[in-house]
Amino acid sequence: MDAQQALADLTEISSQIEAAVLLDAGGAVVASTLASPARSAILGSLAGRLLEGAANAGSGGELEQLEAAAGEGSVFLVRDRGRAIVAVTRPNPTVGLVFYDLKSALRSAAQPGGAV
Repeated sequence: MDAQQALADLTEISSQIEAAVLLDAGGAVVASTLASPARSAILGSLAGRLLEGAANAGSGGELEQLEAAAGEGSVFLVRDRGRAIVAVTRPNPTVGLVFYDLKSALRSAAQPGGAV
């Protein structure tokens, strides 16, 4: 499945996700649910800063998933084999379900024929 289709499927099954961006191992945007390339780049950059901050925190391991919650919603990040997916949700999402959906989308995009 290609990366754009994986994101389309993600937003179809997960009503909590308002926007999502898939990133390659270099941090470049591969696919996005946002119509604006500039907004996609901003969300991708946010993911890069979150990953960098986690690395600088010295946790000793590579960040695999992260949720940052605010009153207006949450930002989720999942990374696997260098690739990453970042998503913005509505307030009070079902955290476990969002992580599951993001991991599934990342795996789908990586299947043969996927661009990530």
